Amino acid sequence: MVFGADVSVVAALLPGMSEAETVVADLWATGTTPGCYPTEIVRDRLDELGVVVARRLRDLESGRRVLVAGVVTHRQRPSTAGGTTFVSLEDETGLVNVICSRGVWARYRSAARSAAALIVRGRLESAQGVVNVIAESLRVLPLAVGARSRDFR
Repeated sequence: MVFGADVSVVAALLPGMSEAETVVADLWATGTTPGCYPTEIVRDRLDELGVVVARRLRDLESGRRVLVAGVVTHRQRPSTAGGTTFVSLEDETGLVNVICSRGVWARYRSAARSAAALIVRGRLESAQGVVNVIAESLRVLPLAVGARSRDFR
């Protein structure tokens, strides 16, 4: 310490982060967030649109048209699937399996290939405890997070 030097420094107070900023910071730093899931931040808006949460899909009748939304966790197009692409969406209640035909994938290619989160309109298919949504349309779900899906071809 230098004689006569004033070393008393007061750190500047920073404003607290919003819930969305905290989620983004957590995901950036650790890849996960112990607080809320990104879809929770926009849940009020999704509810207004009529989006069904993953947990409720099992309670709905097969064949019904539904709107689902979530963060894209996987995109898969197995060579044996004849051009069908499988997308996994995750919301704060669970996973949604989405099946995209070759035509739907081509029509909504930009959103389908690159969006971190999607809103999907489709027909619910439920058999032997397995629930899928057969996609009819896709659109980007704007979220504050830039999550990366694990894509396999």
